Amino acid sequence: MSQSRIRLERVTKRWDATMAVDDISFDVTPGQFVILLGPSGCGKSTTLRMIAGLEEATSGQIHIGGRDVTRLPPGDRGLSMVFQSYALFPHLSVADNIVFGLRSRKVPRQEQRQRLAKVAELVDLTAYLDRKPAQLSGGQRQRVALARAVISEHPICLMDEPLSNLDARLRSDMRREIKALQSRLNMTVVYVTHDQVEAMSMGDRVILMQHGTIVQDGTPDELYNRPASAFAASFIGSPAMNLLPLAAGEQGAVIQGEPTPPVAPLNAAGGQLGVRPEDIELRPASAFGVLARVLSEEYLGADTIVHLAIGEHTLRARLTGKHALAGQQCRIGWPTKAAHLFDANGRRRDDLTPYSLDLPGAESQLSSPLSGSSQTSLLAPQLYPQH
Repeated sequence: MSQSRIRLERVTKRWDATMAVDDISFDVTPGQFVILLGPSGCGKSTTLRMIAGLEEATSGQIHIGGRDVTRLPPGDRGLSMVFQSYALFPHLSVADNIVFGLRSRKVPRQEQRQRLAKVAELVDLTAYLDRKPAQLSGGQRQRVALARAVISEHPICLMDEPLSNLDARLRSDMRREIKALQSRLNMTVVYVTHDQVEAMSMGDRVILMQHGTIVQDGTPDELYNRPASAFAASFIGSPAMNLLPLAAGEQGAVIQGEPTPPVAPLNAAGGQLGVRPEDIELRPASAFGVLARVLSEEYLGADTIVHLAIGEHTLRARLTGKHALAGQQCRIGWPTKAAHLFDANGRRRDDLTPYSLDLPGAESQLSSPLSGSSQTSLLAPQLYPQH
């Protein structure tokens, strides 16, 4: 069995009466980039620390490369780790920081130099090897921490929110660098984050956690297009999916507070309807759809986030380009395939099909809500975007 395969079997971690991780199981195949995603306190970092050996599991088993490592110390598990803090020695040079672990393990000096040269080139630090950490930018310090993990040549690397101390632009650059490095070295990476953008852009697979349990385990595409619960739906996507409560209407389930039109079969009442902002289409007030009022808009450059009111509920729509629509009445709709139904407990319902809110004969326009003019072509003159 490959040294880089990780398997957790019914792993639990408790601190007295507090349940941090509750009976979770998953398997990480060699070369996979797996994201542990979730809000603060969901158990993702505790899970990573149990894999690393920094926390001991209360029950269950952890296997790495076919070995049961549940009770083994970190040094015997054959893995490296990158932390949220860079954890660099300020008095040592970049080169000494990178090879520190090799020296501790008494690796011959010639081999240390060879591996240092190779890794420094890999992470673009060759010109900085004689500098101290204080002379580096945040991104460069993060690369030193990565280099220290890579030089160990362990097939597994665990990363605990390594980019959270960087600004937005640096985070974007480092996401690409880490993913490229992982692909080049074919490392198995388990990466903890609360940032769904990191999860969607970096992971081969995302394990979404809540209250110490696994809510959904799948590819980024699966979590985005088929969320297993209302929590998963609201956690993935930026802005998050709109979730609207459903009530019983005369001809089916309607959005609470807006009696027409029905949006789902009657037995969907009591649950929620989910629609992503990018799938919502604005229409003239005289057209077919759900009546809404534009509250405000946020112009982001390439697109505009429009805040809408339906009855007592608010939701967001993402429109391409610049729009000035505040205060206007409109109707909204979405492709049938873009609507998701959840029951009263937040679980996905695939036994029901949402009702169509497509405009008659508009199927071709609605096939790609954000492409071309599918949104703006249906707006009344007063709803045209500003140029």
